[in-house]
Amino acid sequence: MNSYMKRFVLFAAVALAFVSCAKQAEPTLSGLDPNAFKDRYQGKRVALYTLKNEQGMEVCITNFGGRIVSMMVPDIKGNFLDVVLGFDNIKDYYPENNASDFGAAIGRYANRINQGRFTLDGEEYQLPRNNFGHCLHGGPDGWQYKVYKVVKHNDTMLKLLMDSPDGDSGFPGRVKAYVTYTLTPDNQLQISYEATTNKPTVINMTNHSYFNLAGDPEYHRVSEDFIRMNALAFTPVDATYMPTGEIRNVSRTPMDFTSGEYVGVNINNFADEQIKNGNGFDHNWILNNHRDITEPAVMLYTAQSCILLTVYTDEPGIQIYTGNFLDGSVQGKKGIYYKKHAGICLETQKYPDSPNHPEWPSPVLRPGETYRSNTVYAFSTLDINGEKEAEK
Repeated sequence: MNSYMKRFVLFAAVALAFVSCAKQAEPTLSGLDPNAFKDRYQGKRVALYTLKNEQGMEVCITNFGGRIVSMMVPDIKGNFLDVVLGFDNIKDYYPENNASDFGAAIGRYANRINQGRFTLDGEEYQLPRNNFGHCLHGGPDGWQYKVYKVVKHNDTMLKLLMDSPDGDSGFPGRVKAYVTYTLTPDNQLQISYEATTNKPTVINMTNHSYFNLAGDPEYHRVSEDFIRMNALAFTPVDATYMPTGEIRNVSRTPMDFTSGEYVGVNINNFADEQIKNGNGFDHNWILNNHRDITEPAVMLYTAQSCILLTVYTDEPGIQIYTGNFLDGSVQGKKGIYYKKHAGICLETQKYPDSPNHPEWPSPVLRPGETYRSNTVYAFSTLDINGEKEAEK
């Protein structure tokens, strides 16, 4: 066999081994096939990345939109449940197939900007309007529909980069934004955001996971969950979900979760103007933790699994959205159609429309500054029923 033939045979063997390995990719604990996430979107490579700690907790993330695809958390019996909504293949995340925000790292500006307009340093900017005449989550070409670059990945950490050009969806300044997911040994998913700019701009990033702590989005509704919030006030909205500019005390309103309450107690109380305007809960609460990430902001509990999710953040607000527009038309993982209230979003962030409210915590980022935002989703179990039995 001449040298040319030897090289050909060697190349063929390597290629065959590569294909064989690709076909034999092991499914994740959540049952995802990594091969179903290998693709190119607008010429950029997308894939599935898995984090896992020593306790067996697993988080799967795709760099398309920086989306958390699955999150396997142990329940009170030690069974692992997937506690977030999403799809089991990458193509279903593409906006031409499903314009969803499931699990996404939202940018440049999470939530709404009134009429898509804001003024910065005397210059007015017009953004795309994609929600009741407003700009929502950066518009129809927000970062949730773009490919993040993978900077670093190991067993417990994934760091992503979004290099956003000046004028991206109408926003000023070239922004380099990093999102880092870190899975700790004690079942915490830490998400940190950093960004710099070469021109004054606004930025507000968050994660848009829909949580179902029962791991049962087919039958379990988040209205059955118990929530406690460290928040004494909220920002009321009008019929287009836009903040009115008022800051209102939660006392004696359906927005009062300071002592804890079931999500569903007032979720359909449409006699209340704010519940009617939000079609349920779709509001920003002003956190009372003084932006101290060591102090709990929100606690969410599901008796079905006894899983407790505690949210920590150094952001001033949190948007609670109870999946009010899920209508059973979207088919997610395991062939389940997601119905109304199948998931709840806990989006830590600046207040909606903050660029138009200089009296609120500022979302402005200037050259030489670094935007930083940190959120922790901490999972544990709590057997409330067992404690009640012990008390008898």
